[in-house]
Amino acid sequence: MISPRHFFTEKLLDWNREMNTRNMPWKGEKNPYRIWLSEIILQQTRVEQGWPYYERFIQHYPDVTKLAAAPEEEVFRLWQGLGYYARCKNMLAAAREITNAYHGKFPDQYEQIKALKGIGPYTAAAIASFAFNLPYAVLDGNVFRVLSRFFGIDTPIDSTAGKKQFDTLAQELLPPGASAEYNQSIMDFGAVVCKPQQPLCDDCPLRKKCVAYHQQLIPLLPVKTKKLQIKKRYFNYLLVNYKDQLFIRKRTDSDIWQNLHEFLLIETPAPSDITAIQSSEIFQQHFGNIAIEIDRVSAPFKQQLTHQTIHSQFISITVKKKPDLPGYTLVARNSLNNYAFPKTITTFLESNHLQLF
Repeated sequence: MISPRHFFTEKLLDWNREMNTRNMPWKGEKNPYRIWLSEIILQQTRVEQGWPYYERFIQHYPDVTKLAAAPEEEVFRLWQGLGYYARCKNMLAAAREITNAYHGKFPDQYEQIKALKGIGPYTAAAIASFAFNLPYAVLDGNVFRVLSRFFGIDTPIDSTAGKKQFDTLAQELLPPGASAEYNQSIMDFGAVVCKPQQPLCDDCPLRKKCVAYHQQLIPLLPVKTKKLQIKKRYFNYLLVNYKDQLFIRKRTDSDIWQNLHEFLLIETPAPSDITAIQSSEIFQQHFGNIAIEIDRVSAPFKQQLTHQTIHSQFISITVKKKPDLPGYTLVARNSLNNYAFPKTITTFLESNHLQLF
C-alpha cells in the first residue's frame, strides 16, 4: 500500500501536470533576478495586485544591474502603492550587493542567496529551487495550510516547534530532481484548491487520504497561537501653502512608510478637530506667531496595514510668512508627482486631482 507521503507527492504532481491552469507571468521562470523580483513583490501582496508592478519593474529594470543603478527616489516612486516599503529598500540594497559582490551575477547557492538583504528562508528556497533546481522546499502560508490539513498537524505554525516540524516534513516530501515543479505545485494547490475559506474538497485529488477532510478539521487547521493586535493611529496632516508651494519631508524614522514623503504631521492619540490641532504644542511651536488662514479640512481617510489602522485627515492652511519647519522642504504644488507618498496621501491627492482644494 502506498504511504500517505508518497500518495501526497504523487497526486500533487499529477494535479499540477493535468489540472493546474493557474497563470502568472513569472511561472516557469528560470531567471533568478525575475524570480527574486516576483517573490519580493508578492510578500504580503496578492498576486492580482503585484502582477502589474512586476511587469513595470521588468520594463524599467530588465536586469539586476539596471535596478542597482537606479535612483532611489525613482524606484520608490515605481513601488508606490504596494506598501511594506522596507521591501523596496532591502531590494535595492540586495541589487547593489549582487552588482558589487557578485559582479551582477545572481548567486546560485542557497546560503549566499539567503544572506542577501531582505531574503529569508522561504524566498531563498524559492529562488534556489525555481532558478537552479536545488533541493529546498518552500514554506509559505499556502504550504503550511496544505500540509497541516492533509497530515492533520495541529502544532501551531507560528511556534518554534511548528516551524521545525513543518520544515522537516516539507523537505522529506520533496521529490529528488523535481524541487521546482513540486514547490510550484504545492503553492498553486494551496492558492486554488486548498484555500483558506471554502476549499474545493469535492474536487481535491488528495481527499482520499486527507486527515482534516475525514475528521472534519478543515476549518480548524492550520493552528496559530498569536492573535494579531491592531493598533489605531491618528494622523493629522497640515498642507502648509506658501507662495504656491507646500512643505514635505521624507520619513526616516524606524516606523511605517520609511523613505516615503509626507506633509507636516501632527499625530494625536485620538481623533482631533481643528480647534484641538491649533491648540497642540507642535502647531503653536511652528505657527503661534504667524498669521494663518485655514482653507479646508478634508473628510477622514483610512488605511489598513497588517498591524495598524491609520486614520488621517488633511488640513490645508495658507501662510504669508515662511514658517521655520526643520527637516521639511518647500516644493511646488505641481511637482508632487515626482515624490513617493504613502497610499493614504496619494488617495487624498488623487481625490483632489492634485489641486489640493
